[in-house]
Amino acid sequence: MSNVEEFPLSARRQPTEFEALVAAGQAALDAIPGAVYLCDAKGLLVAYNTEAVQLWGRTPSPARKERFCGSHQLYHLDGSPLAHSDCPMATAVRAGTPTRNAEVIMARPDGCRFTALVNIRALRDHSGIIQGAINCFQDITERKQIEEEVRHKTQDLEDFFENSAVGLHIVSGEGIILRANRAELALLGYSPEEYIGRHIAEFHADAPVIGDILQRLSCGQPLERYPARLRARDGSVKHVLITSNSRFVDGRFINTRCFTVDVTDLQAANEARQASDARLAATYEAAIVGISEADESGRFLRVNDSLCRITGRSRDELLAMTFYDYTDAADQAKDAELYAAQVRGEVENYTIRKRALRPDGSVRHLDISSSSVRDPNGRFLYGVRVAQDVTATKQLEDRLREGEQRMRDLLEALPAAIYTTDAEGRINFFNRAAVEMAGRTPQPGDEWCVTWKLYWPDGSPLPHNECPMAVALRENRPVRGAEAIAERPDGKRVPFIPYPTPLRDVEGNLVGAINMLVDISERKQAENAQKVLIDELNHRVKNTLATVQSLASQTARHAADLQEFLPTFTGRLLALARAHDLLTTRNWQDAPFEQLVHDIVAPVSGGRVVTGGPNVNLDARTALSVTMVLNELLTNAAKYGSLSAPGGSLSLTWRIVDGEQGQSRFECQWIERGGPRVAPPKRRGFGTRLMEPCVEHDLAGEFDLVFEPEGTRCRMVFPIRVTSTNA
Repeated sequence: MSNVEEFPLSARRQPTEFEALVAAGQAALDAIPGAVYLCDAKGLLVAYNTEAVQLWGRTPSPARKERFCGSHQLYHLDGSPLAHSDCPMATAVRAGTPTRNAEVIMARPDGCRFTALVNIRALRDHSGIIQGAINCFQDITERKQIEEEVRHKTQDLEDFFENSAVGLHIVSGEGIILRANRAELALLGYSPEEYIGRHIAEFHADAPVIGDILQRLSCGQPLERYPARLRARDGSVKHVLITSNSRFVDGRFINTRCFTVDVTDLQAANEARQASDARLAATYEAAIVGISEADESGRFLRVNDSLCRITGRSRDELLAMTFYDYTDAADQAKDAELYAAQVRGEVENYTIRKRALRPDGSVRHLDISSSSVRDPNGRFLYGVRVAQDVTATKQLEDRLREGEQRMRDLLEALPAAIYTTDAEGRINFFNRAAVEMAGRTPQPGDEWCVTWKLYWPDGSPLPHNECPMAVALRENRPVRGAEAIAERPDGKRVPFIPYPTPLRDVEGNLVGAINMLVDISERKQAENAQKVLIDELNHRVKNTLATVQSLASQTARHAADLQEFLPTFTGRLLALARAHDLLTTRNWQDAPFEQLVHDIVAPVSGGRVVTGGPNVNLDARTALSVTMVLNELLTNAAKYGSLSAPGGSLSLTWRIVDGEQGQSRFECQWIERGGPRVAPPKRRGFGTRLMEPCVEHDLAGEFDLVFEPEGTRCRMVFPIRVTSTNA
C-alpha cells in the first residue's frame, strides 16, 4: 500500500519518476519481479511491494516512520553491524550515489539472515533535485552458497595443484609449459620465470623420450608411470616417472596435465641393489664354502658350485633332494631337530658338525651354519646354510687328539709327579703320580702347585705364589737347582726337586708351564743313613779300638807267657770280628740273635750244643756286648767245661718275657752238663770281669754266673726292643 496521497498534476507537466512510481500503486509494485521499495527525499519508506515484505519478514510500521530500509537489521558481509542510516539507500538519498549489485546481509525478526543483492538509484525531479530513491533487491543466499562451494573447490584445486607432494605441470599442445607447482619447481630447482613459458623438451635429458611422450599425448594416449630423465638447474639429472593425459576441445589437442614423481633415490637404490645382487651372486658362486637355501622341509632351493663339489653331486641332483638325504644316518636326527626348531622360530640360527656321504662312498666332515630368512610378519621364508668342508681339519684334530692322549698316557705312566698350568698359573693337568705325591687331588682354581703346603729345606714356610713354578711363569724362564718340601694333608712331608719349564706357542708367547716334581725321600733317607752310618762307624771304631786295647791289656795281665796270651787274645778278637761281620752285613742295623749264636758256637759245637728260642733281632750295641759274653762262656766251656770232655753237652735257650711297665726283656739260659766236675774259682778271672760289665753296665741287665759241680750255669736278663719275629 502506498502511503502517498494522490494529487492532481498539471496537464502540462509530466510526472517525475518518483511521482510516477508512487502513483502507480501497490498492484504495479507487486507486478515487479523482485523486492522493491521507495524512499522519499528524507529517506522515509513511502512504498514497497509484497515480495519485499516477505524477504524482510515484517511489514514496516507507518507510525514509526522507518527510514532507508524495512529490514529488521543490516550487516556487512563480514558480519559486522550496518546501521540503516549508513546503508547504500541512505547514501543514494543523501548524495544520489547509485549502487550496482552490492551485497548486504539482512536479518529478519526471527533471527535468520540472508544475503541480498541490491541495486539502488536516486530519483530526481525535472530540475535534478533528489526526490527519493528506489531499491530493487533479491535474496541471493542460495547463489552465495553455490559461489562459496565453488570458491572452496577452486581453492582446494589450487591448493592441490600448488602444494601437491608430487610435481605437477601443464603443457600446451605446442609443448610450452603453461603452469608448474612448487613441487615441480623444487624438484628441478628452477624459479617460475626460468621454467614456465619454456618448451618442455629443454628440460628432458633424452630427446627421443620427450618426443615419444608428446607424440603419444597428442594422439590421446595416456601415460602411466612413464620413466624419463629431467635436467635440474644444478646440472644433475633426475629420474622421474610421468603420469599424464591429454585435454581435447572439439577434437583439438589443447594441453596435457602431467604428474612427475621423483624416483632418483629409488633408482639409485635399485642400481645399488642390482650391483649388490650381482656382487652377492658372484660371491655366492665364487665362495669356497658351500652355500645353499632350503625350504621348510629341508629341500634345496638354491645351491652354489662349492656345495656341488663338496657333496660330489651336480646342481640338478642337489635341487631334487633335501640336505638330510646326504647326511650320515647317525647325524640326521640332530640336524633335523635343530632345523625344525629354527623353522618354528625357537632358534634363529645354529651350528652343527656332521658327516656327509658322497656317491663314491667317501665321507666328508662338514661344519654347518644355518640361519633363517623371514618376512616382515616373522613367517619363515627359507633357511640359508653354509657348509664348510673340515675333513682335513677333523683328521688333523683326530691326530692331535691321539697325540695328546698318547702324551697324557705317557705322563700318566711316568713315576714322577707331572702337572701343567696356564699362563696365569691355574692348574689344568696333573698325573696320578702328582696326586699320590701330594696326597690330594687338585681342585678347580688351584694355582702354582699341586701340593697342599710347601716348605723350604730348612723347614720355613714357602708360599705357593713364591714357589719355583710361580717364579718360572713370572720370569718366563726354567728354574733349576731348587729343593722344597711338600706337606701332605695327612701330615707326612716329602722332599722333592722341582723342574718348572715355561711353555710357549709358535710365536713365542707364554701359554703356560710344565713342572716335574722328583721325590727325593729315599735319597734323603740314604743321605741320613749314610751320615748315621759314618757317625756310628766313627763311634764303633773308637769303641772297638778301646775294646781291643782292653782285651789285649787284660789278656796279657792274666797270661803266664806269650804262648798263653796269643790263643786267648786271638780267640777274643775273632769273636769280636764275627760280631762285626754280622752287623756289617746288616748295615749295622738289627742282628738276628739266632744267627749270632750260630756264628759263635758253630766252630766248636760238634753237634753237642743245643740252642732254641724265638726269632729276635738285637740292635748293634746289644749284639756286640752279647757276642763278647757268649764268646767268653764258650771259650771257658771248651777249655775247662762241658765241651772239654767227649761226653759233655751245652744248652743255650732264650725267651722274651714281659717286664714292668710293658717293657720287654730278653732272658738267656746257659747250662753245661757232662764235663769235668766244676769247682768255683778262688779268684775272679778276666772273663768274669769282662762279662758282668757287658750285661749289667752296657745293657742295664742282670748277669748271674754259677759254678755248680755238674757244670757251669749262666743267666742273662736285659731289656730289649722287639723289632721283628721273622728269621
